[in-house]
Amino acid sequence: MSMFLDQVTIDVKAGKGGDGMVAFRREKYVPDGGPAGGDGGRGGDVILVVDEGLRTLMDFRYNRHFRATPGENGMSKGMHGRGAEDTYVSVPPGTTVRDADTGTLIGDLIENGQELTVAHGGRGGRGNTRFASPRNPAPELAENGEPGQERNIELELKVLADVGLVGFPSVGKSTILSVISSARPKIGAYHFTTLVPNLGMVTTSDGRSFAAADLPGLIEGASQGVGLGTQFLRHIERTRVILHVIDMSGMEGREPYEDYKAINNELGTHNLRLLERPQIIVANKMDMPNAEENLKKFKEQLKKDKEDEFADDIPVFAISAITKQGLDNLLNATADLLEVTPEFLLYDEDVEEDTVNYGFQSDEPEFTISREPDATWVLSGEKLEKLFKMTNFDHDETVMRFARQLRSMGVDEALRARGAKDGDLVRIDKFEFEFVD
Repeated sequence: MSMFLDQVTIDVKAGKGGDGMVAFRREKYVPDGGPAGGDGGRGGDVILVVDEGLRTLMDFRYNRHFRATPGENGMSKGMHGRGAEDTYVSVPPGTTVRDADTGTLIGDLIENGQELTVAHGGRGGRGNTRFASPRNPAPELAENGEPGQERNIELELKVLADVGLVGFPSVGKSTILSVISSARPKIGAYHFTTLVPNLGMVTTSDGRSFAAADLPGLIEGASQGVGLGTQFLRHIERTRVILHVIDMSGMEGREPYEDYKAINNELGTHNLRLLERPQIIVANKMDMPNAEENLKKFKEQLKKDKEDEFADDIPVFAISAITKQGLDNLLNATADLLEVTPEFLLYDEDVEEDTVNYGFQSDEPEFTISREPDATWVLSGEKLEKLFKMTNFDHDETVMRFARQLRSMGVDEALRARGAKDGDLVRIDKFEFEFVD
């Protein structure tokens, strides 16, 4: 059985910028040709784009690594390297994107064609033409391209249905969905029949249409992770109208009104906002004996519980999915309710706290110093490592510039304060040099 995959972690890596070039003009009649090294091109970004043809995250089962191409290196005669093409990755509408390591929300992809850059390509390194100055007209100095951003991101897909059918297992949700739409859910006479949400397009008798999802049977405690738990409660979060299906025949020895309250408590425990969705009560299996009587009793209890938080004039529709009685009225009422119910945004109030962070600025210190057992000082830190990767160690001038950059970041002072002596070994990544006091 193909699982409805709704959560997946992928790793993305943007392209590195091209390296800058050290070159000089060598033309016949130009005596002292100046610098002529071009800049490297920009590395490609990794961009997610919504494709409304996709319904699941299944494609990511087999491919979880996405790499953008690096920029071209700079060339002589002042020619710049070409920027790389961006890499586009298609996702279904309704995909929520988070940084897998920090849990920060990066974006919510809903509209067809909507794009979100999840990893930025590195900028190209500057060629030696850029470093020429009156004091140094022929610099042997160029930068390497900046590394592309690399991160793990988590994609989560919530089924985008306008209407969700909720209710205990075996109350007839799958049957209703198979009758009102072209969805063909697997139906069995045992609890937990529906292991994944089934999605179906419904068209009413007067030609309006909406998407309905049969949401897996909840049992009390599902919101605490018991049974098929919270994984599936997530699917309800975006539905605008809830059809609360109740087995009025009481065949399984259940009490219809108790079931009704239990499921509402369940929805409330998971996310109180679910109770703000308008509900329609669907009294199913009305073709069975005792159903009429149970329905009468149910309506009385509903009236009696008027002060109860869920019981504000909730319409009750008596239907039988098997004989199809009452379905037309139910679907038309549902379509009417959808017309007056706004879309629920998942991140409305919480959006301030859940700040969107594109992950480029960090409050980390610029570098950290540690000491190895063999007394080597080790420098690390995002900013420092980026400078290191952008330094081309083939040219003395570039190395001198790197040393100046470290000094201005305060690395020399910090090493001195930690007790570094003249001649001590200092290592960045795999590169070692001597500390000169």
